[in-house]
Amino acid sequence: MDVFSIVWLVAAIIFLIIEALSVQLISIWLAGGAIIAMVLALLNVNFWIQALIFAVVSLVLIILTRPLVKRILNKKIEATNADRSIGKEASVTSEINNVLGKGQVNLSGQIWSARSSDDSVINVGETVIVEKIDGVKLIVSRKQTF
Repeated sequence: MDVFSIVWLVAAIIFLIIEALSVQLISIWLAGGAIIAMVLALLNVNFWIQALIFAVVSLVLIILTRPLVKRILNKKIEATNADRSIGKEASVTSEINNVLGKGQVNLSGQIWSARSSDDSVINVGETVIVEKIDGVKLIVSRKQTF
């Protein structure tokens, strides 16, 4: 083994270790490119060609496989129906006061903890609009009346 084949082997191992630690599909493609470059080094191919092939193989692997792999891995994310609540009206059942960290609304017959989007105090009985969901809390704003 010449020195460049050892360098590419070490690079591939480092890329695989980074991949194992990150679990984000960051460097697996670079490890593939390093392995191909190592084979070229074993065949006594010029170093600059090894480096070029490393870059090309890594780039091709990223372009061709990353979108597919991400699509497969993202299937684990479970969609919830809670997002359907965004934009809906709710009725304040307990005063919303962000400073005191309290407040509840009734949304479609369910009681939710709520916080004001603009830090204003919203009184019991007012109608609010759900702007977003933060964990188990609704972030709401006063319904504008014209």
